Amino acid sequence: MPKIVDHAERRNEIALAACRVVAQHGFDQATVARIARDAGYTTGMIAHYFDTKQDIVIAALRLILRRIEERLSPAPDGAAADLLTLLTEALPVDETRYIECAFWMAFWGQVPADRRLKRINAWLHREYLRLFERCLARGWADWSSWPASVQQQVLRSVITFINGITASTVAARPDWTAERQVSQLALQLQLLHDWASNGAALPAVRRGKASA
Repeated sequence: MPKIVDHAERRNEIALAACRVVAQHGFDQATVARIARDAGYTTGMIAHYFDTKQDIVIAALRLILRRIEERLSPAPDGAAADLLTLLTEALPVDETRYIECAFWMAFWGQVPADRRLKRINAWLHREYLRLFERCLARGWADWSSWPASVQQQVLRSVITFINGITASTVAARPDWTAERQVSQLALQLQLLHDWASNGAALPAVRRGKASA
């Protein structure tokens, strides 16, 4: 009896192999041959599922997004995780998440020069906004009482901060232990919550030359 092949699973395996290879060697050096070798397949097998390396990269991006969405979703048993624990799932605090984040960083480096990747990145950014907004709404009971403009500022600040931790960790991993990442995120969340809860007053910005 012929073996039943799960083609979706095989595509995911190739996409994960691409994540590992890009994280280790960088985008330009992540050849189809290297991806195939890491996945344990031939280049011919890879070509059966993907036409180009860019197609593999896009499949990897979609897979990572699905995995992050699963992590940020409510637990099946209905148990609620606190906001810090939930958002920690988006940080490179372990090997799996570090590989995903290193892949993201390599991808972002390719975006400015490629129209197709720009479109993919714009879509991904919208999906991230949706996911994180859902987390903040679940994690902060007073979220719904804030003006929409404040919600958007807080949401984008959280995403920008997490992206900053991601970039810092990929660039200098020994300096950014899991404990440091989480403590910095906790501080940022507290500052943002306090700011939004206290009327979201921005400090005055002086224009012109600073006085001597």
